[in-house]
Amino acid sequence: MNWEVYAVKYADRNARTRADSFIFDDNHDAPHAMDYFMWVLRRGDRVILVDTGYDGPEAAARDRPIRMEPGAALAPLGIRPEDIDTLIVTHLHYDHAGGLHLFPNAHLHLQTAEMAYATGPCMCHDTLRMPFTAAHVCEAVTRLYRGKLTFHDGDGEIADGVTVHCIGGHSRGLQAVRVRTDAGWLVLASDAAHYYENFQARKPFPIVVDLQDMLDGFDTLARLASDPKLIVPGHDPLVRDLFPQGVAEHITRLDQGQT
Repeated sequence: MNWEVYAVKYADRNARTRADSFIFDDNHDAPHAMDYFMWVLRRGDRVILVDTGYDGPEAAARDRPIRMEPGAALAPLGIRPEDIDTLIVTHLHYDHAGGLHLFPNAHLHLQTAEMAYATGPCMCHDTLRMPFTAAHVCEAVTRLYRGKLTFHDGDGEIADGVTVHCIGGHSRGLQAVRVRTDAGWLVLASDAAHYYENFQARKPFPIVVDLQDMLDGFDTLARLASDPKLIVPGHDPLVRDLFPQGVAEHITRLDQGQT
């Protein structure tokens, strides 16, 4: 049996320009909106959550409002935060790991390189530390000490038909998620490609720790997916136009391919 996959939008940020999304863009001052997603994988009774979004207090601290709390965003899928037992953390930036505390029973899957990066000397630099929040990193460490965290070094299998693959670039241990669906092998790029244009035009995103890893990662995404149309970027509003709506206006179904 293949997996159902849903993109769950919980926030957006529209007061942005293309300079915020692309290095070396010729139209740097044009508006460029961003959506924020979590992703749900479902097969029968099994549910895997990919990333957590962030909550109201984090939104207030960063002055980046959310449209709904992560738990409320998942409710139309019949998912309660306390029922999530498997949680893939693509990386520890605030908008992907800011809700770890909301899923108290989840076992985390994280790249070894990401924990080392988020707790290492690179965090002495304000620019590299900016996308992280200490409490989120500490929550991941707490799960480790509770025996509720599995590290992956490069490629790893989470379940039959669900694998993770270290990409790096945007964050040292950023991982993409490959999922077997009825449409073929679908790749949740997360922030290995914020937008379609990042990998299609090979335009890097400006928040980057290793530019070569980011550029090489675009090729990795292409190798992992059965079809380029099954590469799903992490923040592109176009995802909601290209794939069918799910069970609610803010939920998009991905596993059946583009409409």
